[in-house]
Amino acid sequence: MEEITYIGDSEFENIPSLKDKALRINLNKDIYGTFAEIGAGQETVRQFFRAGGASGTIAKTMSAYDKDFSDAIYGIEDDKRYVTEARLQKMLNHEVELIEQRIVREKHPSKIFFAYANTVATIDFAKKYKGHGWVGIKYQVAPDQAYNDILLHIRFKENDARLQQETLGKLGTNLIYGAFYKYNQPRKLLRYLYDHLDKDQLEIDTINFSGPVFKDVDNRLMSLQLVKNGMTDAVMFAPDGNNVLPARVLYKKNILALRGSFRPVTKVNMDMYEKSYDMFIKENKVDKDNTQVIFEITLSNLRAEGKIDEQDFMDRAKLLCSLGQTVLISNFQEYYKLVEYFSQYSKNRMGLAMGVNNLIDIFDEKYYRHLSGGILEAFGKLFYKDLRVYLYPMQNDDGSLTNSENLKVHPRMKELYKFFKYNGKVVDITDFDTSNLAVFSRTVLKMIADGEDGWEEMLPEGVSNLIKEKSLFGYESEEVMHK
Repeated sequence: MEEITYIGDSEFENIPSLKDKALRINLNKDIYGTFAEIGAGQETVRQFFRAGGASGTIAKTMSAYDKDFSDAIYGIEDDKRYVTEARLQKMLNHEVELIEQRIVREKHPSKIFFAYANTVATIDFAKKYKGHGWVGIKYQVAPDQAYNDILLHIRFKENDARLQQETLGKLGTNLIYGAFYKYNQPRKLLRYLYDHLDKDQLEIDTINFSGPVFKDVDNRLMSLQLVKNGMTDAVMFAPDGNNVLPARVLYKKNILALRGSFRPVTKVNMDMYEKSYDMFIKENKVDKDNTQVIFEITLSNLRAEGKIDEQDFMDRAKLLCSLGQTVLISNFQEYYKLVEYFSQYSKNRMGLAMGVNNLIDIFDEKYYRHLSGGILEAFGKLFYKDLRVYLYPMQNDDGSLTNSENLKVHPRMKELYKFFKYNGKVVDITDFDTSNLAVFSRTVLKMIADGEDGWEEMLPEGVSNLIKEKSLFGYESEEVMHK
């Protein structure tokens, strides 16, 4: 064993070497399966061959590099692409079917089968695209059980194809080992994917668990772990509750984003969304049919509040999903980082909808001291893209409104703000619902905590019912209170 330890677990644990991991799998007389690797050599299975004792574990290894051969084996994808989740799933299903057909269960009653597969694109010769891929395993933990799946999407960070291949081989070995020996501790399984790897080598931005051993796993909560553990900067889930690949949702789209704590989502949040959306789709260069709305919650703000309350966080996300929204969970404190992130996937026009206080914060220099170019560098990254801010007004104590025309930024930032305002980068939402201006999430939360009536009217239709049904945000039903 290598003398390396995990920090942060309740006890120190030695990390097995890659050879020890592969050997433990190889020496388990019941584990038996196939490896199908496309795009980066046969780097994972190599670890198992080199460890020794592989003849009892590896039924077959293959690498269908030729596209015609690959299509003949796995079929043709509707989108004609090869590095996709659908392709990975087809590879896994096909290989498992072959094992089941070719190995007689009566002859091998104790065997548990698996198929490991990856389909990846490593860095191109011009070194313009670093590459990405899908990696997965379909496997049993008992001979008479249904199969379980762990599928993940990776992005390579290294600038050398050979290094990327080696990184993939390490990740694959960690995944197979974790699948068999850590499946009952999915959070640990997730962390251990980076054994003998560094986060500078590899990003995991999507993971999904399914099957009988993972029936209690919430994939959105697993997504949260990816961001918390620093494995990726942002994850996304769709209204149906499944994790989705951000690249697939955002690719070449017009993007309208709303950042908030959404604790809980209120009528003012939805009014801001609806009104900014109506303005956004009327813009030049914006195609309504190619527009994606994103509700974003940043963990950096959650961290500022102290330890992240995962359940509280999941409550917010579920309410947004119930309203049919796509949710992005990010590690970006500053808006310009969010825009840079979107710009990886789309060069099309984007919009940010926000309240007055958020915009004033953007013009606060203290957020940009770590940048060599300070606030000018940040604003270059934020506004040089085809971006527009849709500003929702704020009602003052005397009943007057603050909007883009009369808001106050720091005196040193005044001329900079004027520049963006006069160039049409900041526009007011004028068709707002005045009855919503006095609605604040914190008011709703306090009313729920104090058992007051009337907070339901401040929330979008159906949201208060969900809060009551699931006892979210500390809500207690009358039956509970009387007990």
